[in-house]
Parts: sequence; C-alpha cells; structure tokens
Amino acid sequence: MTAALVATSAAGAALAAPVSLVQEARVAGRPLAVTPACDGHETPAATEGPLFKPQSPERTDFLTPAVRGVQLDLSGIVYDTACKPLPGSLIEFWQCDQNGDYDTAGFSLRGHQYTNSRGAFRLRTIIPRDYWGRWGRRAPHIHTQVQAPGGPVLVTQLYFPDDTQAYGRNFAALNASDRLLNRACTITLAGPQGGYTGAFDFVIQTTAT
Repeated sequence: MTAALVATSAAGAALAAPVSLVQEARVAGRPLAVTPACDGHETPAATEGPLFKPQSPERTDFLTPAVRGVQLDLSGIVYDTACKPLPGSLIEFWQCDQNGDYDTAGFSLRGHQYTNSRGAFRLRTIIPRDYWGRWGRRAPHIHTQVQAPGGPVLVTQLYFPDDTQAYGRNFAALNASDRLLNRACTITLAGPQGGYTGAFDFVIQTTAT
C-alpha cells in the first residue's frame, strides 16, 4: 500500500461542494438506473490493472495543453455503508488519454484528492479512449482507489453509458465487448454540450471485514 493511500489531509475541505447529478436525483425522488444506491452494499471492486503509479500529485484538474479529449466534469459523494458521508476520504484517479495511452513516464491524467467536509469530490478531466489491453479491447473507463481515513482501500473502475458519444464512437458496442465491465459502476452522465457532466457516488467500508 502506498503512502498516498494511507495519508490524511485537510486539503479536501477546501473543495467546493459539487452539484451532483446523483444527489439531485435523490432529492427529486427520481430512480437511479446505474449508480449504486447507498443501501448497505459497497461499490463493486475491480482489478487495479498493470498501470497504477504511486505518489501521484494531489489535484482535482487533469486538463493540460497536451490533453485534448472530450471534457468531463465528474463529481459525487463518498459514503459509508450506513449512508453517512465520509469527509477526508482519499480518492486516486488514473486513466488513458484521447489516444488510448497511459502516461507511464509522468503523471498526466493521474492524481489524488480528498473529499471535503460533506464527503464530496470533483474531478475535471476528459472521457478516456478505448484501447487494446491484456484482457482484449477495453471500453473507456477511469480507474479509482477510494479509502476512508484508516479504512481499507476499494479498487474499482468507472464506466460510461451506452449512448455516450466521443472520438467518433458510440460506446454501446465497446461496452458490450468488454468482459471486465460492471454496469453497476456506470457514471450518471449529462451532455455533451461542449463536454459531459458526470456523477458517481462511492459506497465504501470504513473497517476491514
């Protein structure tokens, strides 16, 4: 386990509270088709993959002049299994770029952050590209590790709805061909007027089972 995954920080408290599509749906009483409900069940885990790098920078914005993909503003809340928001939780994100490549020399499209006093996070990034990997063609996805202070680490991957459009592709066929895809980990998405707005709430354990 890396030092970044066991550290705690007050930096997350400075994050602005996100406008979460998931939270809006709950307030309005609308059903959530894909994002797991906070009903005592943890967000499903997934393989970490071979391209995780420790000691990523702390940041909430992955966009740089070299990153020219379809913009995604992702937000959400980290809850425990009793539906209590978890301030100070560590979230690590890493993903491939608009060409389907991971930065293994540096930290482009890699970083970690901490949830604010409401358990909220926000990430400014791009929709990743599909690519061929050791498990065949991978649908676009974002890798994550999530950890409450002092708790176990949840490793998972976030996916996109079938009707997502990016890089001249519709994601339905890409999703259907990815044998690792878990539809319970699909981001709630709105757009794409100039980019997408997405939301995903994590539900994690705070003590080892």
